[in-house]
Amino acid sequence: MLTPVVRTLLLVNIGLYLVGLSGIDLIRTFGLYSFLSPAFAPHQLVSHMFLHAGFGHIFSNMLGLFFFGPMLEQVWGSKRFLIFYFFTGIGAGLLFSGVNYFEASQLRDQVVAFQSSPSPESLEIFMSDRGLLSQVDNFLSVYEENPKDPSYIRTAVQLVSGYYQQQISIPMVGASGAIFGILMAFGLLFPNTELFLLFPPIPIKAKYLVAFYGAYELYSGVYRAQSDNVAHFAHIGGMLFAFILVKYWGKQRNKFY
Repeated sequence: MLTPVVRTLLLVNIGLYLVGLSGIDLIRTFGLYSFLSPAFAPHQLVSHMFLHAGFGHIFSNMLGLFFFGPMLEQVWGSKRFLIFYFFTGIGAGLLFSGVNYFEASQLRDQVVAFQSSPSPESLEIFMSDRGLLSQVDNFLSVYEENPKDPSYIRTAVQLVSGYYQQQISIPMVGASGAIFGILMAFGLLFPNTELFLLFPPIPIKAKYLVAFYGAYELYSGVYRAQSDNVAHFAHIGGMLFAFILVKYWGKQRNKFY
């Protein structure tokens, strides 16, 4: 049975997704941008939680909210569940943004170093490290023949600077941080509850499912699974902040199973 806060969250998320389908670009204003981007605004730490990049994205998140949210809201009450939802969602955004800031700062330093001393060799290294060498092969071959030509130097600098601007201009959206927080809380409060997976179709206890997801997200985040366009550190942040809050609340009352 749907509980009041879960129902409201489902309606808001689905409603905003439908607004986006109408052609209004909400992500451009309300997605969470890098701290280094001029497009960043503090409200995005909250607003990004209610936007999604596609049907599969919102479907998986709302499915998790639908299945696991009501039980937590029944245990905690609507007010505490809503606090938990925002705490984990914002926490996920903060951890993601912190990691992003560290990485983007390193990238910015590399761009500045290249701008101060551009060369075909350093351009090749910069692009090769990011798997983009094939995109500049033709230009690079000409640049190597004319390393002192001002026009080629400007183009090289523009390529490197453009890559940096592109990276800090990609917004992060989704309720995934809060949903992974909900999954963590469910695993902590109901660790021995058996869940039946669809893929593969086997039963598994909640505590093992949470442990698997946590390990997978940590591995994917550390080893930079960028090609899947998933904000793994946001998921980790949601689980981490959920763990902290559940443990804090657990000191005030008995555990639930």
